Amino acid sequence: MKEIKITDIGNINIGNAQDTERGTGITVIISKEGMAAGIDIRGGGPASRETPLLDPLMQADKIHALVLSGGSAYGLDAAGGVMEYLEERDIGFDTGVAKVPLVCQSCIFDLGYKDPKARPDKKMAYEACLDSERNEPEEGSVGSGTGATVGKLYGMEQSQKSGIGMYAVQIGELKVGAIVTVNAFGDVFDGNGKKIAGLTNREGTKFLDFTKEMYKSLEPKNQFTGNTTIGAVITNARFDKSMLCKIASMGQNGLARRIFPVHTMADGDSVYALSVGDVTADINIVGSLGTYVMEMAIERAVRKGQAS
Repeated sequence: MKEIKITDIGNINIGNAQDTERGTGITVIISKEGMAAGIDIRGGGPASRETPLLDPLMQADKIHALVLSGGSAYGLDAAGGVMEYLEERDIGFDTGVAKVPLVCQSCIFDLGYKDPKARPDKKMAYEACLDSERNEPEEGSVGSGTGATVGKLYGMEQSQKSGIGMYAVQIGELKVGAIVTVNAFGDVFDGNGKKIAGLTNREGTKFLDFTKEMYKSLEPKNQFTGNTTIGAVITNARFDKSMLCKIASMGQNGLARRIFPVHTMADGDSVYALSVGDVTADINIVGSLGTYVMEMAIERAVRKGQAS
């Protein structure tokens, strides 16, 4: 197994656009030939667009773009810019009278990071599509990771910066990668169980024990859903939507291994799985690799985000 660039998987273009001053951004993953897709949602507060398309019972067997963005539900409007970009290039589902681009989207809540009125819009999304033509996506506090933070039990004041991360590997002809924006309620840990980002004291000089702080009161808490980790496992192996939903669910194991607490009612944790090739591979192998690359991408998102 060797590490590769996520864009080496093939048949995908990834681009970012952001407003660093106001603290939000957008990331697009485009497949001009279309990509089969599945999803697994485990958080209690997701903001998403066109997710019913990924139900195996729905007609469309491919989508043309996946959008990861800030802006909470306000950011969902940005997908129109991706549709405009794709329509101009005659990319979409052929309805007989027009080609309609199929664009799915998930958003993080970053309205509390800098400017609550800052939202990714159609113009920013179009700029991200143009950036995808370079196909050299950056990591950290860019794109959908621009306003990402973690460890928000006591709000933004005691949280830490995060971002967007990517990681991919290859075994023989098989390629599997992950892209993730980490905006978690909980803390983030490395592969040895050491906390690398999360809840701090008021001075920001040391970590607090998230679990102990959370367990101080057993009373029900009105914890606002101002978080969410969103991402995708991407592979050149051939799978249909039903199998990709299973791979997406295994990708969620990467979140469970590196983020705690995770999949809470205060998160909207959503993981997609995208198939962009024709390689034959066992689903258990791809799903297990999806867990691994998601773990590594989460760590990169935090480390790159803090270094940005």
